[in-house]
Amino acid sequence: MLNFIINILSTPSILVGLLACIGMVLQKKPIEDVIKSTIKTIVGFLVLSAGSSFLQSGSLLAFGDLFNYAFNMQGVVPNSEAAVSLALNDFATSTAYIMALAMVLNIVLARFSKMRYIFLTGHHTLYMAAMISVLLSVAGLNGVMLVISGAMLLAFMMCFSPMICEPTMKKIVHTDQLGFGHFGGVGYWLSAQVGKLFKGTKSTEEIPFPQRLTFLRDTTVSISLTMMIFFLIVCSVAVGRGILTADPEVILASYPNLGGLLNVGAETQTNWIVWSLTSGMSFAGAIYIILSGVRLIVGELVPAFRGIAEKLVPGAVPAIDCPVVFPYAPNAVLIGFLCSFVGGILGMIILIMANANLTPIAIILPGVVPHFFCGATAGVFGNAEGGYKGCVLGSFVHGLLITFLPALSMFVFSNFGFSNTTFSDADFSALAILFGNFINMAPGLPVFILCAVVYFAPIMMYVFSRKKKPAEVTEEEEAALAGR
Repeated sequence: MLNFIINILSTPSILVGLLACIGMVLQKKPIEDVIKSTIKTIVGFLVLSAGSSFLQSGSLLAFGDLFNYAFNMQGVVPNSEAAVSLALNDFATSTAYIMALAMVLNIVLARFSKMRYIFLTGHHTLYMAAMISVLLSVAGLNGVMLVISGAMLLAFMMCFSPMICEPTMKKIVHTDQLGFGHFGGVGYWLSAQVGKLFKGTKSTEEIPFPQRLTFLRDTTVSISLTMMIFFLIVCSVAVGRGILTADPEVILASYPNLGGLLNVGAETQTNWIVWSLTSGMSFAGAIYIILSGVRLIVGELVPAFRGIAEKLVPGAVPAIDCPVVFPYAPNAVLIGFLCSFVGGILGMIILIMANANLTPIAIILPGVVPHFFCGATAGVFGNAEGGYKGCVLGSFVHGLLITFLPALSMFVFSNFGFSNTTFSDADFSALAILFGNFINMAPGLPVFILCAVVYFAPIMMYVFSRKKKPAEVTEEEEAALAGR
């Protein structure tokens, strides 16, 4: 039964579909409207997931492997899925309990604090639960104490991360009825702060084009052309290094996503130029699918969620995965990805120099998946605050951040038995560094107390703010008012 419940909670489409259903029921909508809203919400998430899977299994991961082969890079590629798989080998049960309880505590915290966000990104909740389970287990906690402290910490993060993104999120979606639920909040917040340095700059969506180039305003066309050029350049370098003449099995052992380029299992040979062009356009096709799914979700979920906000948690706001912001600034999505990736390359070079001249440190390779999903989101946040200049510099700084934070967190995770892998998004690394160092100084009961303080502090602040009496009027103020 627990496995069944966790499976539902970690499946975003089912979880969000159920919440849409509950919201419509609480509004006493007709049964046909309940069914329609529930199904369209689930289908929207499935469309979004299909686009993400198509992007990763197709051109995105292939581009990453191609880039690493072409420029002979070796190091650690941050990958949350790989890190979670290692954690679940030994901490699956505690992870499941922490996640299930944290979903409940998230609702309690949203009800009795000013952080009114219901975190709906199920797979990220699972990832954070796994990381927290490892951290607290190494701190000496176990059993009920481990589950309760982990759930409190996770529930706090499920409200805190959307909260720091809220001011810029309002500017992006033009409403306070939609939150941002993705554990990269520290990076997106930083990108927005960088963007504020360029207030008044034109948005990426308002960049003037010569008349003959207005077709580039079409997102599908501009992304296709950009990625085709990138694939052609990187692929030509890889071909020059002999990727097509080497033993395919040897190449695939290290770069498993290049089977299409090497024609492994194909009945007909595909020229590398043709492969580059089709891969670039596949990238754009996946983005089109993702944007379609997001529009379907937002169109159904936000009205349905009003029932939960009115009946269960007054003012509750659904916090949804990062692609929810992509349709609002499609140009910023592409620019943010590219600039974040460039920041990752520069960060890698800095780490190589530091490793050679200062101190041993992990070399973090620019992972294409985090730099796309997180970098593109950082671009949208930077653009909302500072136009195209904020988008470029904000996402670039974000690229540096998700390179340096995983490198620093490797010191923590290596003590926990992890090797050659780490989490990719900013919130994971930031929390691991903060709690990892605290655990080393004060393991055991102090860690449980810290988790409790972190969780209950927003609730107590909210309670005291409601009980606070109005300040007494002094005699001088009363005399001034009487004089008026």
